[in-house]
Amino acid sequence: MLNLEKIEKSFQASKDQKFSESKKGMVSSAFPNASKAGVEMLKKGGNAVDAACATALALGVCEPQASGIGGQSMGIIHVDGKTICIDGSTRSPSLAVPSRFKIEMHRSLGYKATTVPSTVAVMGFLNEKYGNLEWADIIKPAIKIAKKGYRITQLQHDLQQRELDNFTKIESKSGAKYFLKEGIIPYEPKDLFVQEDLAEMLLYLADNGYKSFYHGKIPKIIDADMRTNKGLLREDDLVMIPKIIEREPLVGRYRNLIVKTFPPPAVGRILLLILMLLNQLPLSIIKNKKEEFYHYLVETFKRSLAFRTQRPYDVSTYKQFDDKLLHDKTFLKHLSESIIDGIKLNPTNKIKFHDEDTTHLSVMDDEGNAVGITQSIELVYGSKVAAEGLGFLFNSYMSSFEFENINYPHYLRPNTTPWTSVAPAIIFNKKNPWMTLGTPGSDRIPTVIAQFISSIVDSGSSPNEAMDKPRIHCSVDGIVSLERDRFDGNIVPYLAELGYKIELKEPYSYFHGAIHAVIKKQSSKGFQGMAEIRRDGIAVGL
Repeated sequence: MLNLEKIEKSFQASKDQKFSESKKGMVSSAFPNASKAGVEMLKKGGNAVDAACATALALGVCEPQASGIGGQSMGIIHVDGKTICIDGSTRSPSLAVPSRFKIEMHRSLGYKATTVPSTVAVMGFLNEKYGNLEWADIIKPAIKIAKKGYRITQLQHDLQQRELDNFTKIESKSGAKYFLKEGIIPYEPKDLFVQEDLAEMLLYLADNGYKSFYHGKIPKIIDADMRTNKGLLREDDLVMIPKIIEREPLVGRYRNLIVKTFPPPAVGRILLLILMLLNQLPLSIIKNKKEEFYHYLVETFKRSLAFRTQRPYDVSTYKQFDDKLLHDKTFLKHLSESIIDGIKLNPTNKIKFHDEDTTHLSVMDDEGNAVGITQSIELVYGSKVAAEGLGFLFNSYMSSFEFENINYPHYLRPNTTPWTSVAPAIIFNKKNPWMTLGTPGSDRIPTVIAQFISSIVDSGSSPNEAMDKPRIHCSVDGIVSLERDRFDGNIVPYLAELGYKIELKEPYSYFHGAIHAVIKKQSSKGFQGMAEIRRDGIAVGL
């Protein structure tokens, strides 16, 4: 029997604020400055939506390798008793057709790789419809961080070093100019990083409203920059402000909890499928963590991800998938038994998953509201090109389109949306939001979230222990990645003997996601926040 009181009492706050408790609200994000920006909104009388928007905009300033106003944001919100998914999908430019991308590198690197940024539109929409504070209030912390600067982290230094060659491949060196030291070398950890052009541009947005990103001088500057560098984004693309769509969440029951998550074009259905398959196992098998359990787990991951690749889905075109299948006991029982009986590792349709960088934030307030936002510029440091005079990186979402199969739902056409692997979720105890959570990580997103939930709900781990647990993943084509030296010594040889290809990652590698979660305690008053120990962020509250 699930005991939420026991889980909540097992939580331990930490001095480094990776784990925090508060009375009136909580913000967890991947950077300290951003989490504090959210709390600042709660102090001003803002709700969870205001706090989330301020956090998201601040993350775009102090975590530019993962997100920014040149990217895309997707969110799940629970406001005034109703849960809504906010689809802020980016869109391909009107000039984008496959014949312009015969050089494959242009799909992920350079000016052609970018799509219409949607993050500003998403934040403006959320603030306008569901927030309490003025737009200028929620963007103010981001302006302050850009103007005064923040300290470069070890992770950012390492990623700049890793991406150095890609920055230098850009003829204009625009991304290098803004995000490398003197435009040439990586910043050192603890270097102060100031973004004056970005601060000026954000101040302009604060004074003129979020729509000024899409109308007026900013799109004209972007248009001119793109034409000079043979990019495809035009003023006309920006003037058609990305349409923010409110979608019904997918809903599933896991043990005694209700899980609500993001429908297509995101991968909430894969998260639910993994959880529904774990539901088929007795708790004793999950708790024991023997070799057979890991076989079941990785095959569940593999089969669930294959379920997506074999059933591509574009909800804006037509409804190709019946959500009820995720609750069909016969289907789930058959799939589970086929795994238990021993699966031969048959070849599957392969799909390229990116080593992208994304970010997630979670917020809850004492009014009963909950928000989870996952946002990205797709690959690490996006397309490696920046908007001249504006100081932000363009995304590389062109890499998430299909270029060969014209029948594929996300085949590249003008003004269409790419697919995305995000799966922000809110978990309910009866009708009450209990936890909001999410992670970056491309195809690892649903598998990481599922492991975190299962560790707490099934294994009785404290939230602290669940965050620390070693993580494992299996791709569609049977490649198992796991943290080196953190699993029982028998697990790796056992899986290798079954035919899986093993990829060992660094212990606590951010390759296996970055959970940011908030709990609203059910057994007493207050909140508990968890920030990923593999990343730079903190959880702070009011």
